[in-house]
Amino acid sequence: MDVTAPVAAIGRSTLRSLAALGRVSIFTAQTLRHILIPPYYPREIWHAVIAIGWLSLPVVGMTAVFTGAALALQIYAGSGRFGAESVVPQIVAIGMTRELGPVLGGLMVAARVASSIAAEIGTMKVTEQIDALVTLSTNPMKYLTAPRVLAATLTVPVLVAVGDAIGIMGGYLVGTTRLGFNEAAYLKNTFDFLQFWDVGSGLVKGAAFGFLIALMGCYHGMNSGRGAQGVGAAVKAAVVASSVLILASNYLLTEAFFGS
Repeated sequence: MDVTAPVAAIGRSTLRSLAALGRVSIFTAQTLRHILIPPYYPREIWHAVIAIGWLSLPVVGMTAVFTGAALALQIYAGSGRFGAESVVPQIVAIGMTRELGPVLGGLMVAARVASSIAAEIGTMKVTEQIDALVTLSTNPMKYLTAPRVLAATLTVPVLVAVGDAIGIMGGYLVGTTRLGFNEAAYLKNTFDFLQFWDVGSGLVKGAAFGFLIALMGCYHGMNSGRGAQGVGAAVKAAVVASSVLILASNYLLTEAFFGS
């Protein structure tokens, strides 16, 4: 038995991981360069804004309203052990704006958008449409990747803001109809407690999540394997990668914003 086999396996896995990290880093740098340097494709950007932002609004809204409602019930039940039921409006507001709104909204957009982008670009690669763009002297990164990443970075914060408002409204409806809170007092406690950075930090997170979602969708689509199986693997990898990156970057941003 070769005693070095486990060490060799770990080494191969480490090298593959470092190689993948390098490829993603190069792809990210190229994407940023194409976003910052003209020419631009306004029609592609507008189509991406509609596909990523407007068409994601229903699922983000439904997720937010039920999350806010469930959060109000959970906080009321938990705070009841300490006789602190009155904090429900404040905790629902801060929980939605700082964490649950951006993270759950980002994950829902990742499930919908990263998979869609990866499938679209992967299919274009399989059917040689990307090669046709190169033949027509059109840079695929400039035409396909940059508009989608830019649109996601701009629209996901808007989705987060809308999701925050809907989630707080969900908590308000449960609090006033099921938990016996006064309508005016609930709203007053919510708005008196919230600070600008509570909302602003969530919007910054939304921009970061949107960038990562579109970046992973484009990266895995561009590197899709041949055939239906390759496109399917690219879609799965895009959703998994964007979801994990959302959770990891959420911790890093929370540490940066509120760690001290």
